[in-house]
Amino acid sequence: HRVSVSTARSIAVLEQLSDVHSGGQDMVIHRTAVPAPAAACTLKVGPKKEVAECKEKFASSVDPTVSQMFMLDRVFNPEGKSLTPMRGFKYSSWSPLGCDANGRCLLAALTMDNRLTIHANLNRLQWVQLVDLTELYGERLLEASYKLCKADAPCGELGDFPEFQRRHSMQAPVRMEWSGICTTQQVKHNNECRDVGSVLLAVLFENGNIAVWQFQLPFLGKESITSCNTIESGISSPSVLSWWEYEHNNRKMSGLIVGSAYGPVKIIPVNLKAVKGYFTLRQPVVLWQEMDQLPVHSIKCIPLYHPYQKCSCSLVVAARGPYVFWCLLLISKAGLNVHNSHVTGLHSLPIVSMTADKQNGTVYTCSSDGKVRQLIPIFTDVALKFEHQLIKLSEVFGCVRTHGIAVSPCGAYLAVVTTEGMANGLHPVNKNYQVQFVTLKTFEEAAAQLLESSVQNLFRQVDLTDLVRWKILKDKHIPQFLQEALDKKIESCGSTYFWRFKLFLLRILYQSMQKAPSEVTWRPSHEDAKVLISDSPGMGSTEDDQEEGTSKQASKQSLGDTGKGVDIDDAAEDSLHQSSDTGGREPMVEKLLEIQAQIEAVEMHLTREHMKRVLGEVYLHTWITENTSIPTRGVCDFLMSDDGYDDRTARVLIGHILKKMNKQTFPEHCSLCKEILPFTDRKQAVCSNGHIWLRCFLTYQSCQSLVYRRCLLHDSIARHPTPEDPEWIKRLLQGPCTFCDSPVF
Repeated sequence: HRVSVSTARSIAVLEQLSDVHSGGQDMVIHRTAVPAPAAACTLKVGPKKEVAECKEKFASSVDPTVSQMFMLDRVFNPEGKSLTPMRGFKYSSWSPLGCDANGRCLLAALTMDNRLTIHANLNRLQWVQLVDLTELYGERLLEASYKLCKADAPCGELGDFPEFQRRHSMQAPVRMEWSGICTTQQVKHNNECRDVGSVLLAVLFENGNIAVWQFQLPFLGKESITSCNTIESGISSPSVLSWWEYEHNNRKMSGLIVGSAYGPVKIIPVNLKAVKGYFTLRQPVVLWQEMDQLPVHSIKCIPLYHPYQKCSCSLVVAARGPYVFWCLLLISKAGLNVHNSHVTGLHSLPIVSMTADKQNGTVYTCSSDGKVRQLIPIFTDVALKFEHQLIKLSEVFGCVRTHGIAVSPCGAYLAVVTTEGMANGLHPVNKNYQVQFVTLKTFEEAAAQLLESSVQNLFRQVDLTDLVRWKILKDKHIPQFLQEALDKKIESCGSTYFWRFKLFLLRILYQSMQKAPSEVTWRPSHEDAKVLISDSPGMGSTEDDQEEGTSKQASKQSLGDTGKGVDIDDAAEDSLHQSSDTGGREPMVEKLLEIQAQIEAVEMHLTREHMKRVLGEVYLHTWITENTSIPTRGVCDFLMSDDGYDDRTARVLIGHILKKMNKQTFPEHCSLCKEILPFTDRKQAVCSNGHIWLRCFLTYQSCQSLVYRRCLLHDSIARHPTPEDPEWIKRLLQGPCTFCDSPVF
């Protein structure tokens, strides 16, 4: 749920959040940025001294076809000199979910001067560059003497201009795209094989070659690179790249779709070793071969189910000028069936951007005149047809020009980059680029999709939950049909996903009942705070003054904390005081207290379910009377302390664990005073001397350190894994928040 926008100074990353602690109806967006590198990127084509001599020779050549081509080509001259600097980004691509150390997405970025880098958002607020692939690929080519294989003929001299061009074009990236996550087999020291997740990054170069990088997951940097293979596509003047991934009879097939600026489109086989369950094509498949001079701008591959053939199929759509080229690929007993055609009459200008909703196959295209088309594929007996309708952005934003579009993962929002259009027949003097968001679904559609979701994760459906959040905050109640449908789901299957969805609805309802603050919470107060001055000559301060100043500062701090809405109990008390001061608002106070009680009950149910999971891991991975760092006895006693909680599964599990512990308690001890830390609260541990430690919500251990992680929505905290932790505890610490499914940073 992050949109990356490439600009001249940075890549702006906009992350949509469904904030349960805010009562505002506006969309909540968290913005970070990947800055552009300060130094220009120079491709490695030979020794530095020889390259400098060749550049001087070509620049001063008496042949104008050599000198002018050299001076004006920005691949040869990235610094520009008298020309404008090539600063900024021209393309970015998101990896699948689960590729970085936090289980989120990596971002591959391509600068205007051909530097390809991979970045990760490891500590929530800052992007870190993990590897520079342009530099690594240049080193590989230098070691191989700029030959793809040893059988190739020896390369020419760098002083020859065609050879100088060839060495640049074979490492100047045009596009890069990520594959889905695949499984590879790794042999351990004891000759055992274990499955390791990996992801592929395909990089298309100017000369038509494709470098396929294989990364082991989680990707940490240069040490996570497994291999790099180069494929010759045979496409002249390549313009765009996309992965073709197809599943047939539980076999995953894959290939690379390459488009040309001259018009052709074809699929290239990708042969990979040691990839479990991976297959590819025997030979390239030409999808469109006409050299009709319609450049391929964008390619999307959408997996679909064919209702007539009763099998899976693959829909490839490509933007070619003002038209949309489509190709339906289907594997039958006769082999690979290919149906293709063009959709015409969509735009009067060339398509500048295209995106696709992979859940239902809907395709969105836009041209620069502010018109967006929605194309819905409809299957027929033979192939398919498209129904399309016009989305007029001018009715929403006025006269605008569009530069790019992207659809959210669940299809609830369409992000559009716009600038001002013509006014009274005149172009605007200055261009202000904005990212606008357009809703594509109604609240009822979003709620139904959340109830029937196969993802079972609220964080991965933020765009849908944001529509539900907006509706509840607007109407100040949960719709009856949603409440009844959710209760039926909880009764029928009892999945914790529906309990978390219920908790989300109750929290939003609670926020909608809150009285809006009279002042902005982030604005500093204009009251003069009393300053404590000690050991100053001529200035005396009594003990009463110090106590008064301290109490005043403490009261301001507590007021600021309440305004942020981090604690439901404090917020409820404030609402209670505000309501009682105004008088005559007893029903509202009772309603708030009722909602708060429901929230606490749902949170306690989710806590108990996660405790059962933790105890199950303890039982499976410990020996008799083995001391783990998890407070097992305390969790067992906490689960059984409530007489109203009668769960036979929990009682049986606790009986087995206590039998395995053999009357041992293994309590936690305070690191400051060595006193026992009793397990009386799921959120914190307090020793007899009053030392308070927060508890990890993933393992229920006390976090006795100054550094810990926090959930994205600030629901809970978790400790960092340590080298002494066994693998099963590290797996527990990799989990998301048990209340909102958010990742932990």
